[in-house]
Amino acid sequence: MQLVVARIGRAHGIKGEVTVEVRTDEPELRLAPGAVLATDPAAAGPLTIETGRVHSGRLLLRFEGVRDRNAAEALRNTLLIAEVDPEELPEGEDEFYDHQLIDLDVVTADGTEVGRITEISHLPSQDLFVVERPDGSEVYVPFVEEIVTEIDLGEQRAVIDPPPGLIDDRAEIVSTRDSGAEEA
Repeated sequence: MQLVVARIGRAHGIKGEVTVEVRTDEPELRLAPGAVLATDPAAAGPLTIETGRVHSGRLLLRFEGVRDRNAAEALRNTLLIAEVDPEELPEGEDEFYDHQLIDLDVVTADGTEVGRITEISHLPSQDLFVVERPDGSEVYVPFVEEIVTEIDLGEQRAVIDPPPGLIDDRAEIVSTRDSGAEEA
């Protein structure tokens, strides 16, 4: 099975290094020198990591054969994909791989159907579920404990407790006008 472990960002310096947005809890294993990674788009790879280092809190990688800024910049936004054993599961009880969450049904605590997870969007501050609603529209659900109260892989569902306005079809408008006043 293949998992996205990072996305290549901008070039760093003039010797072929790139910044990466890490999408794995095990960067020291998956993004170590010598690792060979598939890519999306496939034409950009496979890429073999030559060196890696942390600079100002960002992981910088250099790939074999990428020797200058132009070659590094050409890789921008490429996804790095690692091959992993399908039986391998995250160590933590509340940790999941994207492939485990994609296609889960999303329901509220009272059982109301919200939709189906079609994508996980990894943002700097938090992850978001992209949920396709039955009518084809999309809603974004922050993957935080306060909102996503349960992931049940056996039942293939995610239970959410959304705050007002997150999944509502229409916003409720509260009138601040004094209802006792007469119109002129």
